[in-house]
Amino acid sequence: MSAAATPAVPGQDWLDAVKWDTQGLVPVIAQEQGSNDVLMFAWMNREALLKTAELGQAVYYSRSRGRLWFKGEESGHVQSVHEIRLDCDNDVVLLKVTQQGHAHGEPGIACHTGRHSCFFQRYENGAWQTVEPVLKDPASIYK
Repeated sequence: MSAAATPAVPGQDWLDAVKWDTQGLVPVIAQEQGSNDVLMFAWMNREALLKTAELGQAVYYSRSRGRLWFKGEESGHVQSVHEIRLDCDNDVVLLKVTQQGHAHGEPGIACHTGRHSCFFQRYENGAWQTVEPVLKDPASIYK
């Protein structure tokens, strides 16, 4: 992870700048470094954001599981974090990542459907159309 993504001063004061919601969460967008593809949206709590900064790998908070979710813990589709950015209102985090999970040199898999991006549906003529292929069968990813 680049030096810009780590706090300049030891401690956790940088986490206080984030505007956490009433559940102690902040929305997070994962964007692929290089292509700038928006890969996914998730949530983080303070511990997840701190772990992400410490490890250089994306760690989210799973609301459905009620616990930290290390991206790739089941699928192996880890996100290496290059930058952590905070928006102008301090209430949305942007991760610049390299997405693992496909053949070398090809797009990684961020979505649990086996696609590169979770944003694979596009609105066209009154309906949602699937516009990205499945790169790997989800049944072979998750046991």
